[in-house]
Amino acid sequence: MFWGNDMVHLDHLTIFVGDVARSRKWYIENLDLRLEFEIPSRNVAALRDSGGFTLFVEQSSAMERAPSCVLTFRVADVEAKCRELEQRGVHLEVRPQRLFWGYGAELRDPDAYLVRLWDELSMREKG
Repeated sequence: MFWGNDMVHLDHLTIFVGDVARSRKWYIENLDLRLEFEIPSRNVAALRDSGGFTLFVEQSSAMERAPSCVLTFRVADVEAKCRELEQRGVHLEVRPQRLFWGYGAELRDPDAYLVRLWDELSMREKG
């Protein structure tokens, strides 16, 4: 469907974290996000994925940082990505398998946000 100039799309998402530096490092090292910019005085970092979506990690109080969303990332190869993460010592809550939402894996970031990983081929063939 052609949306024209009036297309609405989700541009960014902010999650509240306990330590911006720790979260910035985790998402950069484990999910290959890139640092777009930081505002140290506000304890915020903007992390961009390869599709142009920006995830803001903002340091906040414990009450505000209760995990309130699920972050789902499409990767090139979910099995290979999970092997890479495990080699880095990242714990997978669910190794790649068929789940209610399709074929993929699940893990937690440092602030307990649920992170789901999937790839197009595995989803199509195994999901």
